[in-house]
Amino acid sequence: MKNWLLLIPALFVLSCKSPAEKEETRQLNKLAEDYVHLGLTIGQYDEAFVDAYYGPDSLKPKQAAGEDFPKDSLLASVNELTNALGNLSHASTIDSNKMRANWMYDQLMAFSRRIRIASGEYESFDDESKQLFGVVAPEYNEDYFKAYIDQLDSILPGRGNVNDRFQKLARHFVIPKDKLETVMNAAIAEARKRTKAHYQLPANESFTLEFVTDKPWTGYNWYKGNYKSVIQINTDTKAYIERAIDVGSHESYPGHHVYNMMLEKNLYRGRGWVELSLYPLFSPQSLIAEGSANYGVELAFPGNDKVNFAKATLLPLAGLDTAGIDVYFKALAIKAKLNYVRNEVARGLINDTMTRSKALSWLRKYGLMSDEVAEKSLDFIRKNRSYVINYNYGQDLVKNYVEQQGGTAKNPNKRWEIFGQLLSSEVSPASLVKH
Repeated sequence: MKNWLLLIPALFVLSCKSPAEKEETRQLNKLAEDYVHLGLTIGQYDEAFVDAYYGPDSLKPKQAAGEDFPKDSLLASVNELTNALGNLSHASTIDSNKMRANWMYDQLMAFSRRIRIASGEYESFDDESKQLFGVVAPEYNEDYFKAYIDQLDSILPGRGNVNDRFQKLARHFVIPKDKLETVMNAAIAEARKRTKAHYQLPANESFTLEFVTDKPWTGYNWYKGNYKSVIQINTDTKAYIERAIDVGSHESYPGHHVYNMMLEKNLYRGRGWVELSLYPLFSPQSLIAEGSANYGVELAFPGNDKVNFAKATLLPLAGLDTAGIDVYFKALAIKAKLNYVRNEVARGLINDTMTRSKALSWLRKYGLMSDEVAEKSLDFIRKNRSYVINYNYGQDLVKNYVEQQGGTAKNPNKRWEIFGQLLSSEVSPASLVKH
């Protein structure tokens, strides 16, 4: 079962196609090249737009970026390409061509919105997320968060403020800086071993681990193509023991590193779909990328595997005691339900219905964040705006999709199989919502 993912047929059998079908595919491939070139051109002006590119040099812009942002000409190019893809999709006789055209069409909606954002044209949180990522995340009121805070109140040791008690417990499991690399490498190695038990990864795949500072995120995967990644871990804030598993798996196995490898291997190199050589960060693709990376942690470490691995391997490597770790991981499972607070804070700030002071208060009270982490979270929202929905809502959509296809905890092999199919496809967020 594990070998099928990387053995998808590499080429269509062109001899079986009619001249009209060959011409349709040729036209689509040309539009895909235009799509890549346009995305790279936007990236010349918006440095955060292109997250990864490993396609042909011939598709890169020939001219350097000008001093002025060419909003109108970029939007005109987006509209022209959108119309061409829409027409091709409507007339398509090949299912895979229709799927590709529709996928790029949705991506281009995000191109347009990001161009307008770069020009200072903003919309509401929900409208922005719909145009950028293809979905609108559910809205949760304060009562939703209070209910989970009450659950934490009932299990955390001590009395008083829930966040203070959580932070007190968490401080027992801070990884010493001189042990962080060892612990992180051990967590990633375990995640890789568990992933390789189900997927045959490219023989030459590898990553480089770096530790950085002064970033708004906790970890980042810079995919370089040819099955190589640079994984960076931000050390601005304290690293707790669960972060080695969560961030390590999210950025590597079976998270971003594996997702990008599967797209490159199966679709870009295997089928010649050049549009996959470009990863535009602010696009529907990120909902799949971030959602699958977060769900991948649960996939690799289901049930009690996280706490058991922490007790048996990570805590000893970090020189930390295991006392209280079971309660801590129970608290973390409840805290995960509070992740939607970042959406509500971003929604409030973008819609101008929440002050910065209230935003910080919500992140501390309902997100159980320390002061330094709350400030970092605001930095992330200021820079990336509605992108936050990809982590929580994206994870829930991926989880529901996999489980409704039969990939439940009782059938782990099926779970890995469905997850692998998702990582090897041009999936639209709308299709996940339908499930």
